[in-house]
Amino acid sequence: MSTTDQSSTARHAAAEREIVISRRIDAPRELVFEAFTEERHLSHWWGPDGFTTTTEAFEFRVSGEWVFVMHGPDGTDYTEWISWTEIDPPARIALRHGAYRDDPETFTSVLTFEPEGGATRLEMRTVFPTRELRDEAVEKYHAVEAGGQTLAHLAAYVAQYLRGEAAER
Repeated sequence: MSTTDQSSTARHAAAEREIVISRRIDAPRELVFEAFTEERHLSHWWGPDGFTTTTEAFEFRVSGEWVFVMHGPDGTDYTEWISWTEIDPPARIALRHGAYRDDPETFTSVLTFEPEGGATRLEMRTVFPTRELRDEAVEKYHAVEAGGQTLAHLAAYVAQYLRGEAAER
């Protein structure tokens, strides 16, 4: 098998384990990046519809961790853990995300923040360890819808933040 064939096969295998969510956010990428990377912002928008978030620990740096609890609308608490693996402000973040530090079902995500005029295109590419785990996230946890809702909350929060900042001037 040629190197090109091996690369194509690897991309196909990853695609079967991947979820990609993208959203245009009407704010400069520096602000969108800030809202995604500062603890003071995250609890205002993180999570799908009906969820709230409580941060237990947060250190935004490579190898730093964000430990938090997502509180579901039905009262269920979901313990979450994120470790940042790459940070390139304001363009890119890579991370590992699981229920806890050594969770064997931890998945990886790469977020890119691309300027689009005065707006930002945020793309989140998530790769799961197996196709079955990806399918479970999609079917049981509604990961595509929940991810879209979470980015919609980010967009609304940033718009509100900009309106509030403009009112203060």
